[in-house]
Amino acid sequence: MKPIWIVDDDQSIRFVLEKALMREDLAVRSFTNPRDVLTALDSEVPQVLVSDIRMPGGSGIELLGKVKEKNPGLPVIIMTAYSDLDSAVSAFQGGAFEYLPKPFDLTKAVELIRRAVDESMREEVRETGSAEMPEMLGQAPAMQDVFRAIGRLSQSVVTVLITGESGSGKELVARALHKHSPRASGPFVAINTAAIPKDLLESELFGHERGAFTGAQTTRRGRFEQADGGTLFLDEIGDMPFDLQTRLLRVLSDGQFYRVGGHSPLRSNVRVIAATHQNLEERVKQGGFREDLFHRLNVIRLRLPALRERREDVPGLARFFLQKSAKELGVEAKRITEPALARLVKFDFPGNVRQLENICHWLTVMAPAQVIEAKDLPPELLLDGAVAPVPASLPAITNEYATFTESSSMTSAPSPFTAPAIPGYTPEAVAPSAPAGPAPWLLDLERESRSLLQAGAPDVWDVLTRKFEAQLIHTALEITRGRRIEAAQKLGIGRNTITRKIQELGLDD
Repeated sequence: MKPIWIVDDDQSIRFVLEKALMREDLAVRSFTNPRDVLTALDSEVPQVLVSDIRMPGGSGIELLGKVKEKNPGLPVIIMTAYSDLDSAVSAFQGGAFEYLPKPFDLTKAVELIRRAVDESMREEVRETGSAEMPEMLGQAPAMQDVFRAIGRLSQSVVTVLITGESGSGKELVARALHKHSPRASGPFVAINTAAIPKDLLESELFGHERGAFTGAQTTRRGRFEQADGGTLFLDEIGDMPFDLQTRLLRVLSDGQFYRVGGHSPLRSNVRVIAATHQNLEERVKQGGFREDLFHRLNVIRLRLPALRERREDVPGLARFFLQKSAKELGVEAKRITEPALARLVKFDFPGNVRQLENICHWLTVMAPAQVIEAKDLPPELLLDGAVAPVPASLPAITNEYATFTESSSMTSAPSPFTAPAIPGYTPEAVAPSAPAGPAPWLLDLERESRSLLQAGAPDVWDVLTRKFEAQLIHTALEITRGRRIEAAQKLGIGRNTITRKIQELGLDD
C-alpha cells in the first residue's frame, strides 16, 4: 500500500500523526508546505493526503484543488484550527473526503484516515474494473518474450506449436495469434484432442456423412470445415491417437480430407496452431507420436513459462482475476493485502494460471470481508513448505480446513499464557508423518461442531473460532517464549493484531 501524506507546518501535529499511523502499520511521509507536495506528486501518488488548511507558502484549499485536478480519486482530509463555516464549506466544495477540526481526538483521527484508505482502495478497484480487460498479462521477461513472438508472427499464417504445462494459458496465446493475424476476421475453432474419445475424435475433426455409423442421422461438418478461412487450435496434440495422426498429416500436407463415410475429397484453408504439455521429442522416441507430423507442426515453437517461473506476475494476475470474478458474479471486487499477495507469490502453483484464477474465484465467494488477508487464503496456501499439490480445479466451497504440518515440538515448559484447548487436539495430530486424509484434530473439530450445532448451542462460530485462535496464539507464544512480535511474524499476522487478540481472548490473565 502507498504511504499516507501529512502536510502541516506544525511539527507537533506531524509527529503525533506519524507515530499513531506507524503504530497501525501504515507508511507515512510528511511535508511542511504545499509546494513540496505538488512537486512530489509529479513522481508518486499517496494513498491518502491529510493537509492543514493554513500554512506558510500556500493554502490547504488551494492544494486540494490542484491535487484533485491531477488525481480526482485521491481522498483528501482537510485539518484546521479555524472551525468556521467557510472553511468547512470550501473544503467539501473542493472535493475533500472529510473535514477534521483541531484539536482532534487522535483515535478518531486515525479511524478517519483508515476510512479514507478504504475509500482509496475501493476507488483503485473501480478504476481497474472500468479499464478494458487485457488479453494477457505478464511483466516477467519470459512472458515479454512470448508477447514479442506474437508480435513478430502477427502478419504470418505459419504453423505454430505452443508448449507449456497444463493451465499455463496456451489457448490464450493461440487466440492472440489468431486475433493479430491476417485471418482475424475468420473463425477461431478450438478442440481438445485429449478430451474426446478416440471413436468420436475423427468425426469431430473431419465431420461425417449421414449413415456413416450408428447414430449419424445427418451430415455433420467437422472442425476443419468450420475453421475454413480462419484458425484451428488443436490442444493437447500429444494425446492424439496414432492412426488419426496419419490423417492429420495428410491434411496438413495437401489441405485435403474426407468426411467419415464420405467419398468426395474436401479442401479447407486453415491455419493450424497446436499445443501440448508433453515432450513431443520424447513421445516420438517412444513411438507414440509420428516424427513426420512432429516436424510438420514444429515450424515455430513458443514455450509458455510456468507461473512459478514468473512469480513477479502473480500480484497483477491475482488482482485481475479478483476483478474478473467479481464482474462475473455481479458483486463488488475484493481487495487483497500485501501479506496475502506475498503468500501467493511464494506458492508454486502446480496448476499454473488456471489454478490462480480458480483460487481468486474461491476468494471472491468465500473470503469473509472485502479485504482479503493472508488468513483468508485457501488452506493449501497456508502450509509453509507444503508438498501436496493444490488441485487446479476450483477448491470445494465446503473445504474450510486443511491438514496442517508442524515440525516443532509441543512439549516445551508451561507458558504464563493460558488458553482453552481445542477438543481432541494433540501434537501428534499435526505430525509430518500424518496419513493422507483429514487430520485427527479436524475429525475432532467436526465432531465438536456437529455436537454443538445439533444441540442448538448459541454462537458456535464464535466459540470455536476463539478456541482455535487462542490455541494458535498460545502455541506461537510458547515457541517464541512470550515474544509477541516474533509470534505475530510466525503466524503471519500484524503485531497490533496479536496484541488485540491476546486482550480479547484473555490470554494476559
